[in-house]
Amino acid sequence: MSRPARRSILALGALLPALGLARGAAAHGKLKWAHVYETSEPFHRAAVWASDQLRERSAGAIDIQVFPASSLGKESDLNQGLRLGTIEIVTGGVAFPARRYPRLGISYYPYLFRDAAHLLAYGRSEVFAEIAEGFRAATGVALVSYAYYGTRHVSSQRPFGDCAGMAGLKIRVPDVAAYSVTPLACGANPTPIAFAELYLALQNNTVEAQENPLTTILAKKLFEVQKHIMLTGHVVDGLTTMVAPHVWAELTPAQRELVIEVARQAAAQASDEIRAREAQLVDEFVQKGLEVHAVDRESFRRAIGAATSVTSLGYEQRDYDRITAIRS
Repeated sequence: MSRPARRSILALGALLPALGLARGAAAHGKLKWAHVYETSEPFHRAAVWASDQLRERSAGAIDIQVFPASSLGKESDLNQGLRLGTIEIVTGGVAFPARRYPRLGISYYPYLFRDAAHLLAYGRSEVFAEIAEGFRAATGVALVSYAYYGTRHVSSQRPFGDCAGMAGLKIRVPDVAAYSVTPLACGANPTPIAFAELYLALQNNTVEAQENPLTTILAKKLFEVQKHIMLTGHVVDGLTTMVAPHVWAELTPAQRELVIEVARQAAAQASDEIRAREAQLVDEFVQKGLEVHAVDRESFRRAIGAATSVTSLGYEQRDYDRITAIRS
């Protein structure tokens, strides 16, 4: 068989052992794609759509089952499973991957991104490609897409209008240093609690506040146990989809290209849904009885600038400068 003919069959995903397409993903049986998001959220719908596309377009060689809503564990468990080979694909934030490759974590630095368009432009940029390749070289894990998760705001039992108003507030944050930067700069008390345990922690007054995008506040029903939302916009957040080393190593080049293409299409769909939904949610939360407050964002920026720096958190100033220079 000629090389062009072989390449053509690979692109179609034909299941011919002689060409290696029955190996790779198919050798592992049904692959597990796990995440912590609710079935009502765009990220789950995007994962289900992508799994269907991959099964169809690979003629069954890439067969995936999606496990939503922490059904295979908390985000730390999912990342450990990715590393140990018990989970093949994970969609989640870069917090836990950044523990293995710190450069990834710069995307959590407060007010790094101007808006969703800036974050998505970063996901298409040379600097992101460079960081993703460094992560793959260090861990074997392939970052195949980057999606807009949402702009993070603070919800609380009590309102505030500026950074000083956060003083003393006991606020849940993910267990990542960059997420604590804003609360610490404002004199609040950041308290790491697992995402799956957040609703109960607010209900039981273990913490009185939390920070997440509006879409997450809705999906996780956090509005039921909070009275106020402050539009701090302190982090414009993204999610990656990651493929485990043992799977990525066995995929053919054509299968890798297919996975990347479909994952990026799915990420774009989810990002568009989140952006559209965010535009509607302030009014919806007001209708649900919450008070939504604008804040003095510049007071947060000033306090953060006085309290910390990019390099003090272990990130590279060059990465920060290149990212802030990106035009969307």
